[in-house]
Amino acid sequence: MALTPQSSQAFLSEVDDELRRERLTKFWTRWGLVVGAALLIGLAAFGGYLYWQHRQHQQAATDGEQLQAAYDALTDNDTKTAEAKLKTLAGADVDAYRTLARFTQADILLQRNDQKGAAALFAGIAGDTSLAQPFRDLALIRQTMAEYDSLKPDVVVARLGQLAVPGNAWFGSAGEMVAIAYLRQNKRAEAGRLFGQIASDKDVPDTLRQRAVQMAGVLGVDAVGQSEDTKTQ
Repeated sequence: MALTPQSSQAFLSEVDDELRRERLTKFWTRWGLVVGAALLIGLAAFGGYLYWQHRQHQQAATDGEQLQAAYDALTDNDTKTAEAKLKTLAGADVDAYRTLARFTQADILLQRNDQKGAAALFAGIAGDTSLAQPFRDLALIRQTMAEYDSLKPDVVVARLGQLAVPGNAWFGSAGEMVAIAYLRQNKRAEAGRLFGQIASDKDVPDTLRQRAVQMAGVLGVDAVGQSEDTKTQ
């Protein structure tokens, strides 16, 4: 008996479904263990990542509390307690807390007039390639400040020249040190021009700009008009 179009379509659909089931059965027979293992590995990796992230947040909170405790100890003139906490934090995994602890360690040495020791700590931060560049740049400036009197002017210019440009976040501090280095090199024109740029930069702190106006004037650069707004603020 011939099949009607409807019966033929139903038969073909049944055959197609049977072929799919057979293929799936063969696939899972051959690859089921591999797929299952891959899923388990993926789930384990994801669970491990979530645990790691949770631990990171916990550790960051702990580090933050320890840093605040160190600052509180410094406020109470308990340097011994502060130094103990800072020493631990200086090896922390979180960049921000580790760096702040190292900066604070260097500041403590500066308060003791240990310029050499402080400069060494700042140099360590400046040379740490795992840190963000702004941290490293600030450390380089602090290092240069700590050992400025012992540095030759050409070393200052070479070290800070790339930071002593308008638009750089540390232009004021770096520019002032480079300008003074120019004076020590008897490069009055370069020094005057740099002091004039500092005086006209509204992002530089007012006290630094006012010093720059005075120095620029001594060097024959009229920077008073460039810094008029510092007098009205």
